Amino acid sequence: MIVITGATGNIGRALVRRLHGHDPLAVVRRPAEDLGGPYAMADFDEPETIGRLLSPGDRLFLNSGIWPGFVGAHRAVIDLAAAAGVAQIVAVSVRDAAPGARLGMGLHGQADAHLRKSGVPYAILQPTGFMQTLPRDVRDGTMYGSYGSAAVNYIDTRDLADVAAALLTSPVGPDREYLPTGPASLSHERIAAEIGRAIGREIRYVNLSVAEMTAHLERQGVPQPFAGELAELQAETGNGGWAPTTTVVAELTGHEPRTWQDFLTDHKDAFA
Repeated sequence: MIVITGATGNIGRALVRRLHGHDPLAVVRRPAEDLGGPYAMADFDEPETIGRLLSPGDRLFLNSGIWPGFVGAHRAVIDLAAAAGVAQIVAVSVRDAAPGARLGMGLHGQADAHLRKSGVPYAILQPTGFMQTLPRDVRDGTMYGSYGSAAVNYIDTRDLADVAAALLTSPVGPDREYLPTGPASLSHERIAAEIGRAIGREIRYVNLSVAEMTAHLERQGVPQPFAGELAELQAETGNGGWAPTTTVVAELTGHEPRTWQDFLTDHKDAFA
């Protein structure tokens, strides 16, 4: 059985569809008949509810959003998976994850470190940004950020689901971190222009200093210190380090990453 946590998120939903016929079990917090397959109710806030779903030889897809209890919950689920004798954990992390790093990169870094020491065979996916998060960044025709002018890579979460499906349905390989990326990296000014072209109206990117972006985020309701940390993180992400692309998606799935045009054609209504 392949147990899929985060099954109602962008990656999880796509993965459930990909694994049709491979004995998947979606883990959800509330009924999710729309997933179109078997599901079980469990919650990361009660890790034992996830642990009870695991059996020897299962494969586990480990993924969730970030919240204050993230590290403790993920560590607990990893320990329960080890005790259950699962065959492999495929975990979604983030690029540059490391203990002590900013925001989600630091939290993922702690969870990743625990997984590496758990004794459970693993594959850790460390992708770049998600295309599917971009609609929430566009408001009234404008996208604000402190990324600067450098190119930044984004990946379609459907490609991450394809990568995870390939790993979860293949023989368990050596423990490894994978760095999946999307198509050619673009500056946020170019991304805004591509969005505008797809939806038929102008979208502009306004670059702000870290201090200005911090204040903008605070006006949007993001509290400190998170607003300042996020603005700093955007500036660091825009230093060129997230621009290089890899061949991971093509190597594991047999297809090239979805293009910006693919994503925008399928998601243009989200920007309306």
